[in-house]
Amino acid sequence: MAYVHGYDARANERLHDQATTLVELLHADTAYPADSRVLEAGCGIGAQTVTLAQRSPQARFVSIDVSEESVAEARRRVEQAGLANVELQRANIFSGSFDHVFVCFVLEHLSRPVEALTILGSLLRPGGTITVIEGDHGSTYFHPDSAAAHEAIQCQVDLQRAAGGDSNIGRQVYPLLVEAGFDAVRVAPLMVYVDSSRPELVDGFTRRTFTAMIEGVRDDAIAAGLIDPERFDAGVRDLHRTTEDDGVFCYTFFKGVARSRAGGGGGV
Repeated sequence: MAYVHGYDARANERLHDQATTLVELLHADTAYPADSRVLEAGCGIGAQTVTLAQRSPQARFVSIDVSEESVAEARRRVEQAGLANVELQRANIFSGSFDHVFVCFVLEHLSRPVEALTILGSLLRPGGTITVIEGDHGSTYFHPDSAAAHEAIQCQVDLQRAAGGDSNIGRQVYPLLVEAGFDAVRVAPLMVYVDSSRPELVDGFTRRTFTAMIEGVRDDAIAAGLIDPERFDAGVRDLHRTTEDDGVFCYTFFKGVARSRAGGGGGV
């Protein structure tokens, strides 16, 4: 499946900005006990890996991704942070037994997310947990409102759908986990609310994460005939307009935690 966001340096920088800006929102209640074995599926460039390993220094992490370039960048970040509790591997097929699984911003790129969750559940020991975090572009709203900005955002949604993914998958985290056979499913909406009293979020999230992501699909959206260049550029300008003193930007992530019913350390 095509990865709609790309693997270039600009995309890597955006992922890093997103991870560092949203640490407290996404990970405030994420911690793993000493000696527990945690699989991070789809670690990408290690943007979440470093935070996970730092917050649970006595847990052991196995972080995997299908992209060799991403794993290399993740390894660089982990080594730079001086972390010794992370094992990085290039893989989309894995076997073993884990106490916990962590999946962040991965399901949105998959055409069969339930199948992926079922496979991950087979790697959990009985009673083990899975944590899933996904965004939902349909939750985006802002002031001043702009039809052009909504159309530019929809381009990213349409491109991801054409690649087999779903940018609005956050709202599905609960039913997906239930369908995949997990128990005790709990999902919490995590809203990013940004106004000029929160300059770190204005720059780190509205400007350098969300708007940068939309800007990144410009060429593909125009090539696909989804929008005219002038209209797309107007939409991006209007997204930047929300970072001014009277602007407001809102976006919601969904964090689900569930327990394995059977587990058993199966293979993929």
